[in-house]
Amino acid sequence: MSNLKLLLLYFFIFNSSILTGQSSGNDISIQLEELFEKILVSKNDSEKLQLNDSVRLLVDDYVMSDSVFDHRFTDLKYLGQIDSPDEKIKIITWNIPLRQGPNKYFLYLVKRDTKKSGKIVFRLEGENQPETISNDTVYTERNWYGALYYDIRPFRNEKETCYILLGLDTDNLYLSRKIIEVLSFGENGEIIFGRPCFIRDNENRFREVLEYSAEGLVSLRIGSNRLIVFDRLDAFATGHSGGNGQYGAGIALDGYRLKKGYWNFVKDVDIKELK
Repeated sequence: MSNLKLLLLYFFIFNSSILTGQSSGNDISIQLEELFEKILVSKNDSEKLQLNDSVRLLVDDYVMSDSVFDHRFTDLKYLGQIDSPDEKIKIITWNIPLRQGPNKYFLYLVKRDTKKSGKIVFRLEGENQPETISNDTVYTERNWYGALYYDIRPFRNEKETCYILLGLDTDNLYLSRKIIEVLSFGENGEIIFGRPCFIRDNENRFREVLEYSAEGLVSLRIGSNRLIVFDRLDAFATGHSGGNGQYGAGIALDGYRLKKGYWNFVKDVDIKELK
């Protein structure tokens, strides 16, 4: 076969694979959107969970595909997707609101792995916690608290690559949470949530949890690769009694700054430091 024919054949195969992948991704996106819309309007918890089983089957197929790190869903309102800047981690999260019982959270984490099939897939389930998420303990796949993660950044701690995760939990009627979490992996490859690398008030915390009234809005974002910024929580009066639900965003910004692998609390962050 001539070089020209070989080139044309390669061009055809390459572009066909791209078009097939795009078409498949678009089809899955449409199916997921339809399922989430049905879950949203359903008033029956059993039906919601059955529909969610179909969502999980679609996501299962998607995360096992060869293109999972190259593809991203667009215009999907109810499915969260984040990719680490080092291209080694992809996280997909969503939640299911239930009328009876705590709302459910679902997380798929895809980790690149050169020693096996090219990736490892973790599937986690959690639910809204009435009690405060602890800032002095480790969580694992077995007792994950449940959250929607919306940002991720790698950093080094004690010569190990870890990942900062920013999370959101708004499934309580009176209370919302935003979470600064640390993701790492154990010696056997297991997921570890939490690491005592946040220093505040002369103590090491495993994570930072901001609890505030569900009636309010509190910002939490990454200002730079070495700075995490959030609204300082101030007390205010609400129609509900007791608890951290009486807290909301104040007028000042606080944060954590990375120094030698540890995140040190910073009070009154200068807005000029934000990118």
